[in-house]
Amino acid sequence: MDITHTNESGGLLEEALERVHASGPEREGWLSNHAPMVVESLAAHGRADSVHRWLDLYRDRLEDFPDRTAPVTDDNWRTALGDPRRIADWTDHFTRTLAERPWRDVLAEWWPRLLPGLYGGATHTVIRVGHAVRAVAAEENAPRRTELAHALGYWAARYQPVTGLVAVPGGASAGQALDAVPAIEPGHVGFRDRLSAVRHLPAWAQEVTDPDTARQRLTELVRAATHRYATHGHGEPTMLVHAATAPNAVLRTLDSLPRDQWAPSLHAAWAASAAVTAMYAPKEPVAYVPPGRLAPEEVLERALAHGDEHVIKLTDTALDVGDEQALAAALRSVELSEPLV
Repeated sequence: MDITHTNESGGLLEEALERVHASGPEREGWLSNHAPMVVESLAAHGRADSVHRWLDLYRDRLEDFPDRTAPVTDDNWRTALGDPRRIADWTDHFTRTLAERPWRDVLAEWWPRLLPGLYGGATHTVIRVGHAVRAVAAEENAPRRTELAHALGYWAARYQPVTGLVAVPGGASAGQALDAVPAIEPGHVGFRDRLSAVRHLPAWAQEVTDPDTARQRLTELVRAATHRYATHGHGEPTMLVHAATAPNAVLRTLDSLPRDQWAPSLHAAWAASAAVTAMYAPKEPVAYVPPGRLAPEEVLERALAHGDEHVIKLTDTALDVGDEQALAAALRSVELSEPLV
């Protein structure tokens, strides 16, 4: 059975999203709330029956929705961009906007505005938007539109661009280019500190302007980054997940965007994936042989039984890629990560 992109959630995803929307997108002032991304992943791959049970395990990591400050408007949004104190204000803004206009029109307007800042929230901002877009594109209803408003609001509030990157030579393929990414100097702690140390990235795919070529390259990047986790994930088992899941969030959004936004989306996704690689890659890869050949359904069941949010999200991306090495990467994340208890 092909479990990928099964969207018949029977209302269970909607119920889960409504539970999640009572909570803010972060906890402890910085850590991202993964609940909306995980429940969407499970529903998309035919396991909507598990979303409430998983949420019950995760509920202690949820915090109340933050307070409002002042409305974000068409006139003042630039001054509110990147201000995490305005999460609630931004969410209100997108809730109002999505009630008035088709969601694809809103996405097309805001995607190029937000794309340079996809590093915000350790890339969880764009990842959450990617999950929300997949959900609302499969079936448009109020809870899924609300989730898109929350996701866009989180991205706008945590908007974080990176400037001053210098291009260096890299390989022709995505895998070769990831291998050529220079690691940052040791001694940096935390995502933002490490990100500030990224200075040089291979200029892979920067010449691409054709939309169809951009899609092909982005697909190649997601596959290469997912495969790479099997042999390099031990460098930082949690953070290196995002080298694959961030570009996949962009990839799954392309069909809902105007085609002239596809090439810039590729360029931003590559920079994010390469930056995460530079920040957390290990000194040496390891050979990895998975514990037997497992069907996609079995790999998903192992990820669900493990429960860690990053394991489930990497498995979601591995199922999108769909080959043996991608499934091996998902199993490797099960081995490397602490289970959710």
